[in-house]
Amino acid sequence: MTVDEVSAVGSSAIFLIIRTAAPVLLVSLVVGLIISIFQTVTSIQEQTLTFVPKILAEFIAIIVMGQWMLNNMSGYMVELWQDFNVYIR
Repeated sequence: MTVDEVSAVGSSAIFLIIRTAAPVLLVSLVVGLIISIFQTVTSIQEQTLTFVPKILAEFIAIIVMGQWMLNNMSGYMVELWQDFNVYIR
């Protein structure tokens, strides 16, 4: 296996990680921004106020997007295992 092939596998793995984690991270970012704006407007500076809504939003995002995320990861693993004979040379 050449350096280019290793680089291609690593690059596609990193891209898959970013693409799979992006929906949950974006939901967390948006919820955090909304709560920050709410805290600024109401002058409530409670640190624990951001924790529970963000966790709930992340769980909901995982429930909604979980099948898509799992399909992405399992599809990539199937692709890797199908080309396994190329990797061991």
